[in-house]
Amino acid sequence: MDEKKSKVLIIGATGNLGYHLAQFSLKFSHPTFVLVRDSAPNDPVKEQKLQSLSNCGATLIKGSLEDEKSLVGAVKQVEVVICSIPSKHVLEQMVLIRVIKEAGCIKRFIPSEFGADPDRIQISDMDYNFYLRKAEIRRLVEAEGIPYTYISCNFLTSYLLPSLVQPGLKTPPRDKIRVFGDGNVKAVFVKEQDVAAFTICSMDDPRLLNKVLYLRPPGNVYSMNELVEIWESKIGKKLEKIYVPEDELLMKIKGMLAGYIVYAWGFHLED
Repeated sequence: MDEKKSKVLIIGATGNLGYHLAQFSLKFSHPTFVLVRDSAPNDPVKEQKLQSLSNCGATLIKGSLEDEKSLVGAVKQVEVVICSIPSKHVLEQMVLIRVIKEAGCIKRFIPSEFGADPDRIQISDMDYNFYLRKAEIRRLVEAEGIPYTYISCNFLTSYLLPSLVQPGLKTPPRDKIRVFGDGNVKAVFVKEQDVAAFTICSMDDPRLLNKVLYLRPPGNVYSMNELVEIWESKIGKKLEKIYVPEDELLMKIKGMLAGYIVYAWGFHLED
């Protein structure tokens, strides 16, 4: 194995993105360590993923973000830490940040973000602390002087594209479709596998030290109208388009749970 390859700890490896991160870490010949909660083997899907990673050479370490002792033992074995826990749990990285700071051996930390840049997005005062929590982790990492790379990939394809950005649907509609705003606002969609591959490649890149890596392939940038047109060409028919004005959309969002805001297609991201 290439001795120049950094040893990496993946936290959240049984998740969708985390599993791909661990796979690409192994594929690119990095000594790969995976933090495993005690409850993980009780889940057949998670157990299968862990077994697959182990068979490919990953080292499984029992521990969790709530167990500081296990974190210390895991962090001291590596040079890079990548966290891919769900967004609603991002503040649980605080203990991990303290451990990384005290360990003093980590040359790159990639915290759990993998979405829109929390320092640049505007949600019309309806953040519900979703992005504020991610920004809070950033400020803590920077205050502690921990070397980092932030990954900003906007939308993961598995969350929105399967339904053509239609809340409540799992497959694209074939008759009517809701279009938010005028349908011309562009968004970026990136496959989880590609996000994982770029993330692993970034962790040893000196150009990305203490920087934000934006994943915006030109061929992955589409408006709602463009997506609908592509889908219509595939099914050979035109859809009835129901345009939802921005003010109406904002009113609906205000009365719903925070998780619904990801469907607010009409919101603009600042570059």
